[in-house]
Amino acid sequence: MAYWIIFIGIAILSWLVSYRLQSKFKKYSQIPVPNGMTGRDVAEKMLRDNGIYDVQVISTPGHLTDHYNPTNHTVNLSESVYNSNSIAAAAVAAHECGHAVQHATAYAPLKMRSALVPIVSFSSNIMTWVLLGGMLLINTFPQLLLFGIILFATTTLFSFITLPVEINASQRAVAWLSNAGITNANTYDKAVDALRSAAYTYVVAALGSLATLLYYIWIFLGRRD
Repeated sequence: MAYWIIFIGIAILSWLVSYRLQSKFKKYSQIPVPNGMTGRDVAEKMLRDNGIYDVQVISTPGHLTDHYNPTNHTVNLSESVYNSNSIAAAAVAAHECGHAVQHATAYAPLKMRSALVPIVSFSSNIMTWVLLGGMLLINTFPQLLLFGIILFATTTLFSFITLPVEINASQRAVAWLSNAGITNANTYDKAVDALRSAAYTYVVAALGSLATLLYYIWIFLGRRD
């Protein structure tokens, strides 16, 4: 019962955070940056200002699908960010370029997260079936559930390593936006608020993953005894 209360609480919190993010993005998408630069302009300038010339800024379909791809050295901006001159677009573009700067400077948490990607990819592909089989066979083959827990633990670890990566990228973004004159006294706090709202989604995701991991551990220990 205690787990379900926590699970439902995290689910509600996740919805609230997601709703808040959508609301903030919509609000700040209506406020232009003082110099009228689009998300693409902001991204390209931030890359140049940090001495990065081998990363391309491209447009990608979807909404809030923005990401940095270290494999092909691209900053991928959603259409609503790429072509927009809003403070929300500037904040998101700078955040994604923050990841490019992390990559260029060999930021340790990013390197650790990148190293985990193949492991997490493998775990995610088989984890659900291993956990399901482990719960069905808990009394005869508990090692299967233990293996599933280990797989799930890698995804939980990945979620928590993601936190400093995302927070640091946002810190780099807002600092550069201010120093480069993209934001001013009226828009700086709005950029910070937009990125803070996005960061909360990663915090909730990490907590949800941890709660689920503890649930499987509780099942394993309880059934085993």
